[in-house]
Amino acid sequence: MDTAPSTDLPDLSESRAALYAGDYERALALLEPLTATVRHADLYNLLGFANRNLKRYDAAARWYKEALFYDPVHRPAIEYQGELFTAIGDFKGAEKNLELLRLLCFPSGCEEHDKLRKALVAAGRNS
Repeated sequence: MDTAPSTDLPDLSESRAALYAGDYERALALLEPLTATVRHADLYNLLGFANRNLKRYDAAARWYKEALFYDPVHRPAIEYQGELFTAIGDFKGAEKNLELLRLLCFPSGCEEHDKLRKALVAAGRNS
């Protein structure tokens, strides 16, 4: 009998270390097998992050969409998806994500909002 996928998140410290070191291929090699047994926004967000940094934008978009399906207010996924939108020139999409982060982080603000705003400004947008 097959076991249903788990929503419990396994230890991702090795994957995160690979991401922080810029070893995105290694991170993907560690993360992708987990998708067979784990359903979790954090996992999908990290897969999107690694793919985006490898300029595999279609794969990144898929994983961010999956992350936001499981957690529609996952602030890191909203930020990183906005950075993906910025990278591909979808500034309206990025600005929509920025506005969503503004609302989610009201009234005190949050790091995700600030980072996405900086990415948009760096791309020549006055957000």
